[in-house]
Amino acid sequence: MKAVVCRAFAPRAGLRIEDVAEPVALAGQVVIRTEACGVNFFDGLMVEGQYQTTPELPFTPGSEVAGTVASVGAGVVGLNGGMRVLAFTGIGGYGEQVAVDASRVFPIPAGVGAVGAAGFLITYSTSYHALKDRAQIKPGETLLVLGAAGGVGLGAVELGKLMGARVIAAASTDDKLALCRTYGADETINYGTDDLRKRVKDLTRGRGVDVVYDPVGGSLTEAAVRSLAQFGRHLVIGFAAGDIPRIALNLLLLKQSAMIGVFWGAYARSEPAKNAANVAELMSWYAKGQLKPHISAAYPLERWDDALDVVMTRAVQGKVVITTGTVDHTTECMSA
Repeated sequence: MKAVVCRAFAPRAGLRIEDVAEPVALAGQVVIRTEACGVNFFDGLMVEGQYQTTPELPFTPGSEVAGTVASVGAGVVGLNGGMRVLAFTGIGGYGEQVAVDASRVFPIPAGVGAVGAAGFLITYSTSYHALKDRAQIKPGETLLVLGAAGGVGLGAVELGKLMGARVIAAASTDDKLALCRTYGADETINYGTDDLRKRVKDLTRGRGVDVVYDPVGGSLTEAAVRSLAQFGRHLVIGFAAGDIPRIALNLLLLKQSAMIGVFWGAYARSEPAKNAANVAELMSWYAKGQLKPHISAAYPLERWDDALDVVMTRAVQGKVVITTGTVDHTTECMSA
């Protein structure tokens, strides 16, 4: 089978498509015939050796896939050959097949396409775990989302609104903010042209926000922390800006606020039952049309480099996916 292979931690140009052996389902595993794989910012960090976890070389990047079950290992129940599924793979997604622990595999609801499903799991599971489990956001609270037009950011906007929050979406361009408004944002801030802290102060009449969802980091983090209301919570999702900020702790003391780390992948591994319950709820909302992942483009496996580049340069709105085989992705993409 064909797969993108990383043989050394280096810039993305070092990746190559190779012919590799098909995976075998060990006990407790299934092999999935991949139709689509979501592309995430941390994929690029992982191949450069800059992510929080470092896989053993060589490896194939790609952490979320949708497809059909090709084979089932010993001890697996509830998953059968031919079943349509999505999965959190960790690695291995940029290929035609992947083996994954059965505990991280979930049925795809009827009527949901492979491309949409491949761009759903990490985005919405991260945001839901952050807002529900870590921030314990309540209806009527105000949520500020940084990087709001990106994959996890847009998911946070949509889920925040669904969970009853007043959502302020912040992004770097007016086009991105227009997309956020279609996903439920009540207010928007262009931090490419406006002072983030001043705009938050104006929009909240000086009170500040209850929760900040921050996948960006860099210089925006301190302004966001300073914009918290009393007892506010700042969710640390990631560092797409490239810089890990250093925050003076007195900023938290003064408002009795908190900074809360969010690492959904670790949560999914350590708390599989709780994670499965969250995913089931998310998939129910998805099947009912209450959640609508924004897939901006789908690239064939041979163009994995274009797909990863558009994500790593933060040029994408919503999610990008890589497709394999003959899956028809055109009707599931919001734009080409």
